[in-house]
Amino acid sequence: MTDNFTEIRLRKRYRAEKRFKIYSVSALILALLILATLISSIAISSIPAFTQINIGIDVKMNDDQILQFEEDPENVSWRSLQKKSFYSMFPNVETRKDKKELNKLLSTGAYIEIKKFYLDNPNKLPDNNIIYVPASDDVDLLIKDIIDRDLPQDMRTISDNQISYLDKLISNNRIKKTISWRLFSNSDSREPELAGLKGGIVGTLLTMFVTLIISFPIGVLAAIYLEEIAPKNKFTDIIEVNINNLAAVPSIVYGLLGLAVFLNYMNMPRSAPLVGGIVLALMTLPVIIIATRAAMASIPPSIREAAYGVGASQMQVIVHHVFPLALPGILTGTIIGIARAAGETAPLLMIGMMAFIVDVPSKITDKATVLPAQIYMWANNPERSFEYLTSAAILILLVILIMMNLLAILLRKKYERRW
Repeated sequence: MTDNFTEIRLRKRYRAEKRFKIYSVSALILALLILATLISSIAISSIPAFTQINIGIDVKMNDDQILQFEEDPENVSWRSLQKKSFYSMFPNVETRKDKKELNKLLSTGAYIEIKKFYLDNPNKLPDNNIIYVPASDDVDLLIKDIIDRDLPQDMRTISDNQISYLDKLISNNRIKKTISWRLFSNSDSREPELAGLKGGIVGTLLTMFVTLIISFPIGVLAAIYLEEIAPKNKFTDIIEVNINNLAAVPSIVYGLLGLAVFLNYMNMPRSAPLVGGIVLALMTLPVIIIATRAAMASIPPSIREAAYGVGASQMQVIVHHVFPLALPGILTGTIIGIARAAGETAPLLMIGMMAFIVDVPSKITDKATVLPAQIYMWANNPERSFEYLTSAAILILLVILIMMNLLAILLRKKYERRW
């Protein structure tokens, strides 16, 4: 009887273990499917943003324009040169209304490419040159079949006349699709065909640099003191409790702190990577302290005892034995904390880093924005093309964060020691 009862209980336990394994694997597969669906949907939506449509126009300077260029290229009427050159390709377009529709096929910044071409090739001033300039965002979407040309005219953002002009350009091989290097070489713009991520990427790197140089040394030293040196009493217990609580504080609270202290009280520059980095460093500090203490607490006591046994001082034990062995965990916690900070938007919103900034920052006190803030602004833009640019920016931010996490894993594997 006892054997049968034991056998029944064993069978129940085995079935329970089997069900638990099935539930665990199912949960993992479900999580992976959700993650794959999310990333693939973002990647598919971002595809149009990585290519751009250019229109080739015939440009020829007259003698007065050549003379003006040789005297001062900035005084050349580049917009006028672009319009006249483009109109000359459509001699049948005569009315002001039709010319206005025709000109809307080109980006408002098309003249910049003409100016750049002649600055790079001054020897071609007298020639008749075919210069490819960016098309407008509506043309870009139409050529990429995102706008359906078969829809009625009042249901699309491009007219029948403009489509006929485009068909002529296509028949003359003046439409070219290329990789959108502007996405990485240009800064932000109101025009989606000219907008890029260079300013956001540089701003993110500068902000993360400030965050790292402040949070890493302070966080590691604070953790070493609390874990290895500080006496265990009520005061240190209160500090530990507060550090754990600070790790769970909403990030926007740090933004309010930055607004009140660094901007309003200390008059530090608004929208600067310096302030953004300090705010994010304060937010990252508890994460680094907790990760560092956990890494140091995992070191076996025998290593400390052996070092003390051969006459090492407390600082020698910490610097030469405990810290090197805890370094993989410290680096992992630091990089994960920095990666979390790189994806934050709320605290930067409070200190003005959500502003529309065209210039690329060159130092930590310049006005700047960051990738999450630029994504937020693009997502709120009404132009349809910004939807695809937003997906591309999200994908690039995800790649940066994944690379930072991979770096944490590689550093941990490289310096990890087993005992």
